[in-house]
Amino acid sequence: MSKALANKKVLPSREAGLFKELLNLYEGRQLKKGLKTADTILKKFPEHGETICMKGLVLVHMGRREEGIDLVKKGVRLDLTSHIVWHVFGLIQKGEKNYEEALKSYSQALRFDKNINILRDAASLQTQLRSYESLVETRHTLLRLRPNLRQHWVGLSVAHYLNGNLKEAKVVLEKYLATLKNVPSHDVEQSETLLYYIHVLEELGEYTEALSLLDSHSRNRDIVDKTAISETRARLLTKLSSPEASEAWHTLLERNSDCHTYYLGYLASHGHPIPPSTPSHPDPDALALISSLTTEFPRARASKRLGLVLSEGDEFKSRAEEYIKGSLVKGIPSLFSDLKSLYTDNAKCTAIEEIVERLQVEFKDASSSPKGSEEPTTYLWTLYLLAQHHSALGRHSKALELLEEALAHTPTLPELHIFKGRVLKRAGDYWGAAACVNEARVLDGQDRFLNTKTGKYLLRAGCVKEAGDVFGLFTKKDAASPGVDLEDMQSMLYLLEEARAHETNGQPNLALKKYMAVKRIYNEIEDDQYDFHGYCLRKFNIMTYLRMLKWEDTVRSQAPYVTAAVNGANILVASYDDPEIVKSLAVAHEQLSSTSKKAAKKAKKKAAVAAAAAAKMGGLDGKTPQQHSNEDKGLEPPTAKDEDPEGLKALTGEGTPVLEQAWKLLQPLLEVGLEENVEVWLAVYDVAIRRGRYLQAVGALEKAKKAGGEEHPEVHVRVVDLKQRAATLSDLKEPVKSVLEEAIKKLYPVEVSPETFNSQYLQKHSQDPKAVIAAARASKILNAPVEEVDGTVFSLLNTDINLSVKVRSPSPPLFHLYFRSDVAMCTMYRTPWSP
Repeated sequence: MSKALANKKVLPSREAGLFKELLNLYEGRQLKKGLKTADTILKKFPEHGETICMKGLVLVHMGRREEGIDLVKKGVRLDLTSHIVWHVFGLIQKGEKNYEEALKSYSQALRFDKNINILRDAASLQTQLRSYESLVETRHTLLRLRPNLRQHWVGLSVAHYLNGNLKEAKVVLEKYLATLKNVPSHDVEQSETLLYYIHVLEELGEYTEALSLLDSHSRNRDIVDKTAISETRARLLTKLSSPEASEAWHTLLERNSDCHTYYLGYLASHGHPIPPSTPSHPDPDALALISSLTTEFPRARASKRLGLVLSEGDEFKSRAEEYIKGSLVKGIPSLFSDLKSLYTDNAKCTAIEEIVERLQVEFKDASSSPKGSEEPTTYLWTLYLLAQHHSALGRHSKALELLEEALAHTPTLPELHIFKGRVLKRAGDYWGAAACVNEARVLDGQDRFLNTKTGKYLLRAGCVKEAGDVFGLFTKKDAASPGVDLEDMQSMLYLLEEARAHETNGQPNLALKKYMAVKRIYNEIEDDQYDFHGYCLRKFNIMTYLRMLKWEDTVRSQAPYVTAAVNGANILVASYDDPEIVKSLAVAHEQLSSTSKKAAKKAKKKAAVAAAAAAKMGGLDGKTPQQHSNEDKGLEPPTAKDEDPEGLKALTGEGTPVLEQAWKLLQPLLEVGLEENVEVWLAVYDVAIRRGRYLQAVGALEKAKKAGGEEHPEVHVRVVDLKQRAATLSDLKEPVKSVLEEAIKKLYPVEVSPETFNSQYLQKHSQDPKAVIAAARASKILNAPVEEVDGTVFSLLNTDINLSVKVRSPSPPLFHLYFRSDVAMCTMYRTPWSP
């Protein structure tokens, strides 16, 4: 290293003191003073990398982001061997959510100094990125540096646990607990550590040792969570098949007799485990146990409800009548939601119908007599339950008759109007459904639930503007629009329903924007866990922390993200297949925007005048510019301006190709175990085959076939599509070509032509409307004559084909794009559900 370069890095004592002061000022968020101190140092040493980086960091916090980042990058270039510059650079990258690059910067910093703060930040980043092997090494280093801090011991054990090495996690905890002396009782941190230790032993299968440890420490009052003690003890005794297990579960039932889990544990302790679904065979012994508990806890509903699952025949009818009658007398509106899981058993479904119809007659007579023994509302809730029952079975006319009778009885009950809207929605009348739900909203204008329900049904009817007006009654008045506020509040219901409404209205660009908004929300959910990696270990919320990490690992398997990813990918694939869609949307947007430019110009001018007036008064919020400049803006970049308000750039692939966007939407779904979701694999196939990833496409199609069955209509279309595309792939290299050929043989009979294969499928499923549509789409893929495709499509109008409402709702959403040349077919297919 040259002497001149060394002089640039090493400061004299006075400037070194100023630099330490700069670090303290930054930590205390005294940003203006910190900036002046940095400038003082840089006057004498303008190329001191560490000071330049700190000045850049201060500027970023003051809101001068671009200028600050440029200074940080310059400082890094000037001093590549300083841990401070790499730490600052890592902080900037972490603020931008670029965790991989931030971890690289921290790794560079640790090469020059094993700073404990950098190690902690690196551990958080490694956990965020699920780099558990590296996390173990970092936690080892932290423990060696500060072995007197208990959170470092626990942190290392948790790192081993997350890395799947439970034995090492146990050894670390044992060594840590052996070092403790004179720990006071009722110490919460020690209590949480012991519960985590017992959990590790339980996962290792060492139930006896775990139980012994639990009992000894609970007697010594080292564990303060009494509920956790009782639940863990009952669970361990059950796994050990101990006769004390039933007593332990019974103690929990005495504490909370409406906890369904405790009943299942009690039955399992007696050798009668209940599967998650309804048992296929009755268990008289389990039913007798539940009956005894029902007698012991007469006010508990959970035991009575479990008795309906375990019983059948006359026993079920007797129990169900008592359960239903008691609920109707109490006036429980959610009774049907409680019972509908029993409808998987046809015999129980029929029995419930007979019971409720008998009770309807009984309560009607009782309420109409002068000295009726029942309240009039009992008869009302009976009609409500019976209407829900018939609607669930597809008898919408009967349900509407019962609802009209109930409304004549009590026209001011919002639940009746809401459910009438649901029946009309199921029958295909989205406009009528929205009107009915709106009548419920008018009955109580201050009810947020009714407001939300009305907005949702308006979106189902395609009325986006009207839905926005309704939502706006409860959103922030100073928000740019109700939609912006709802997006800020991460309302998945609003985003997904509005996206579907835009699809219905033929605006896939706006629908795509909403689906992308759902993706951003899930990105934020994943980012939000970062702060808890350090916080939970400091507070010793270990078990809660582990549950959070497990939940975060599968968060993308939730229905809102799956729906947004699949539908968004379908839109992008459709725009890739037919660029004319985007062109027509762009022309329509230009025509629409030209009429509103003058109004926007006037509004902008008015806003500028108002802003100027506010500035004269000291700022929009009463603060002077000087006050604003000293605020801590934080490291995270400000919300970027929406450069694509209509979603046309995303649809055309400006910036990122559309297929790459579609793949980024779908890729997280492949990591969360959605093996049984056929729509996911079909979407993966559609994207992969167009990206030229043939083996990936074939693998997705095989999984779709496994998940959806041999005769799934959408799988049939993709098999034909794959065969047609494979015929044109003559330039594929080995071994891809041979692997692809072998995979196609498993999906498609080699000896049959694609046309014959499609014809055989249509003959086999000629009365299934979805299969007929699939055969028509396959014919179009095979370049069949338009007359043949038309003939297949219009065969849907045959009297022996049942076009239910669900069948008429297209899947995929942009179904009409497959038949852009067939306007008559599109019109016929969309009429029942398009406004």
